[in-house]
Amino acid sequence: MNMPDVHELGFGKIILIDEDIAEVIIDNGIEMDMGMVNEYHNFLLTHLKTPFSLLINKINSYSYTFAAQRKLATLPQIKAMAVVTYNPVAETTTRSLIGIPRDREWRINLFNDRERALQWLRDDGDRTDRDEMAATR
Repeated sequence: MNMPDVHELGFGKIILIDEDIAEVIIDNGIEMDMGMVNEYHNFLLTHLKTPFSLLINKINSYSYTFAAQRKLATLPQIKAMAVVTYNPVAETTTRSLIGIPRDREWRINLFNDRERALQWLRDDGDRTDRDEMAATR
C-alpha cells in the first residue's frame, strides 16, 4: 500500500498502514463496549492479511466496559501490538489493561514515539516471518 487507507468506524478510525499493519485511534471520550469490540475485530479480519499487527495510538482518552476489556484483541490472528502513549496516565491505564485476565495473552510493547512503535512492529513481523520459514525447512 502506498497511501494509508483511513476507515471511520463507530468508535474511532483504523488506518491501514500496510497489508498486515493497522493503526487504531479511538475517539476521545468513548467507552468501548462489546458491540464496538466486535465491530473492531470484524473490521480487522476483513481488511488485513493475517497474521497482522496493530499500532494502538492512545492520543485520546477513552475507557472500556469490563466485558470489552476481557474480549479486546483476543483474536488469534493478532501477531503483535505496539501501543503509543503520550502521558503517564495513558501508560498506567494501558499497563493495567494488559494485566487483565483474558482468553489469549497479548504480545505487546509500549512506546512514547509512534515511529519507534511502527518500526518495532515491522522488525518484529520480519523476525517472526523468518522464524516461521526456518521452522518449516
